[in-house]
Amino acid sequence: MFGYDIGISGGVTSMDDFLEEFFPGVYARKHKAKEDNYCKYDNQGLQLFTSSLYLAALVSSFVASKLCTKHGRRLTMQAASVFFLAGVVLNAAARNIAMLIIGRILLGVGVGFANQVCSIYVSIYLFSPQSSFRPLFSAISSAVPLFLSEIAPVRIRGALNILFQLDVTIGIFVANIVNYLVSNIHPWGWRLALGLAGVPATMLCLGSFVIAETPTSLIEREQLIEGLAMLKKIRGTGNVDAEHQEILHACEMARQVKQPFRNLMKRSSRPQLVIAIAMQVFQQFTGINAIMFYAPVLFQTIGFKNDASLLSAVITGIVNVLSTVVSVVLVDKVGRRFLLLEACGQMLITQVAIGGLLFVNLRATNELQHGVAIWVVVLVCLFVSSFAWSWGPLGWLIPSETFPLATRTAGYAFAVSSNMVFTFVIAQAFLSMMCHLRAGIFFFFAAWIVVMGLFVIFLLPETKNVPIDEMTEKVWKKHWFWKRFMDEEEEERR
Repeated sequence: MFGYDIGISGGVTSMDDFLEEFFPGVYARKHKAKEDNYCKYDNQGLQLFTSSLYLAALVSSFVASKLCTKHGRRLTMQAASVFFLAGVVLNAAARNIAMLIIGRILLGVGVGFANQVCSIYVSIYLFSPQSSFRPLFSAISSAVPLFLSEIAPVRIRGALNILFQLDVTIGIFVANIVNYLVSNIHPWGWRLALGLAGVPATMLCLGSFVIAETPTSLIEREQLIEGLAMLKKIRGTGNVDAEHQEILHACEMARQVKQPFRNLMKRSSRPQLVIAIAMQVFQQFTGINAIMFYAPVLFQTIGFKNDASLLSAVITGIVNVLSTVVSVVLVDKVGRRFLLLEACGQMLITQVAIGGLLFVNLRATNELQHGVAIWVVVLVCLFVSSFAWSWGPLGWLIPSETFPLATRTAGYAFAVSSNMVFTFVIAQAFLSMMCHLRAGIFFFFAAWIVVMGLFVIFLLPETKNVPIDEMTEKVWKKHWFWKRFMDEEEEERR
């Protein structure tokens, strides 16, 4: 659902029927022969349609966390599905901009609530204590990447974690296909595109009434007898003592962690916190979400017709999915740093090349020659591929595997919050930035990529094949820069 929402917004905002009904000023500029190519879509309301979801997800996640702990996973999932369905209905039936924005906000609230429960159900229903996975603390964590990093064997931790990002890219790809197929259904194709988000939302709603409450949730809320009975039921055996003790231990550990956010502010937590936030900032300032959100708009800006722009977005969606699969295969073989640095080089070259081609060939009121436009699409695909096997999945993987247990959930919450904030900023600002910077927008992102590369070279340690609970000893205390924070913590303990 998250990937679908990312992909669907850009296609809908490029459809003439949608623009004519809600943003007539943008529609008029789009069809003016002398209108500046780079400024046709510069409209704060149009950008708010895309960005409002992420701000709502950020705010709602804090409420959802408390609801999930106090009232259980099923109720939180049911609340998420209600918000999703309400948002879909408002968007598909919208008659004015207010209905559109409120619908997107409700979808964002659904995202915030759903993120609280998805990993929990994976942990309870897919893994048993007899496996090599250790669900000790992950059963009460609130994000899929965090959970996957905790339960995965070291040798495949990266690959397993990236499957989460793969699901997001598939959602984007499906949305791109839907946009292409409905674009010629006039005048309500955009309503169908937005309304189809109700399919996964309905599945979530129905599933929330079928699935049982997790044993961890019951035990966490001190319903000990019911929790043990549920654990025996879902395992199909009465021999659950070992797992039951692990869950009891995990819940007790959670109760004993006092003020985890205060612990996160300690000097010894600074390396992990800086890297976690930096990865989210850098992920957004590669420019990837500007392309994913507004791919059809971007391709129309450089001269593609509506169908061609949507088809080009489908092509980039395919590249996105396939390249994420490459990351699954390579991340635990070649390491995190190699993929990040290779991608920095590839993204830098493609961003500069795209900016150069547009600067030379695309003036305010002309269109690109066909051959040049094809080269732009190829370069965009190369850019997307490099991001998809590096900064996309690793932006989530690295923060999820570097924090110690005492600050892991709090630290990852900071990372997720940072991602939502900067996703909102980019989504809200990109079209205006493109209007003012023109082709220079690509040089702007290229400059950030240089900073990213330097950060990886000097400040990001390799975490491949390092057990998650041994990061402090094997990584942070041996890093040329970050070890000083660990040494001072040792002195404080003495």
